[in-house]
Amino acid sequence: MQRAYLVSLQLPGQTDWDVEDSLNELCELAEDAGFEVLDRFVQKRSSPDAATFIGKGKAQELGEIIQDDEIVIFDNELSPAQQGNLSEIIDAPVIDRTQLILDIFAQRAQTKEGKIQVELAQLNYILPRLTGSGTAMSRLGGGIGTRGPGETKLETDRRRVRKRISDLKEELEEVRKVRSTQRARREKMAVPLVALVGYTNAGKSTLLSALSGVDTFVADQLFATLDPTVRRWELPDGRWVFLSDTVGFIRRLPHTLVAAFRATLEEIVYADLILHVIDISHPQAREQQEAVEQVLIEIGATQPVINVYNKIDAGSDIQDYAGSGIAISALTGENLEKLSQEVAAFFS
Repeated sequence: MQRAYLVSLQLPGQTDWDVEDSLNELCELAEDAGFEVLDRFVQKRSSPDAATFIGKGKAQELGEIIQDDEIVIFDNELSPAQQGNLSEIIDAPVIDRTQLILDIFAQRAQTKEGKIQVELAQLNYILPRLTGSGTAMSRLGGGIGTRGPGETKLETDRRRVRKRISDLKEELEEVRKVRSTQRARREKMAVPLVALVGYTNAGKSTLLSALSGVDTFVADQLFATLDPTVRRWELPDGRWVFLSDTVGFIRRLPHTLVAAFRATLEEIVYADLILHVIDISHPQAREQQEAVEQVLIEIGATQPVINVYNKIDAGSDIQDYAGSGIAISALTGENLEKLSQEVAAFFS
């Protein structure tokens, strides 16, 4: 298992709690990606250093600590120049939060569509970071091609990455057309679509299985589900709706992923009703709820929302949320009938 150090830059206006909370999440992401986290560091500055983000002195201090086969993960997003400068000073691989999330997505993608979306996001991330060193290109795998006559290696790499990005976008456009056709069929059947959204690991897939009666892949890990799943859900009055589940959200979800998963996220935009699943047992439940609400705004989802406070079986205190939604346990089934009645009433 590769070992990692976590680094965060604390800027004016950020509290110690804000930074610690974000680092805790980064630690969970790193462990989910297969890293052993050795330690974490916080650097306070009035503004990021243009060349090294945290300052050359702090970078040199990190370089004295880092051993072979260890990596540095920044909780912030680094510019290509900052990432390159830090790698040289520290003499170790340096990645940022965005790249870590992309790597996790690459591990989780199972279907052809999911793999296309992840590869597109990775290539859009890598393209501005191509420096001719070959290290970025080594992450791409096969299919990039060989150098053409009369071109430098760097120029060829960039040209072929752009060509691959163009090809992937065309493939995703075909996916959008297929989804559009599927939506048209559902609309013709006059069956409503209910979309499950929520922070990653909030329990959406467990709820989908519980409501539809069909087993769905469930795991206690971040981004366990990347590919959209649609199931039939029979309501108490005998009618039924389509229930869809898709990728979980996270704070500071990389824009490259939002763009790449546009075809998938459109399932949310076209839904008649949104069930926002919130892990009430999480100490940062409120912050996670706000993060999801922000992403919904970004993708243009303005439909009615029912807040579903999940995991009450964990003994969580829901007093702060009383009256603002429905408290359930997708695992034990508690209050699922109440949720079903609420959705049935909405479509009455």
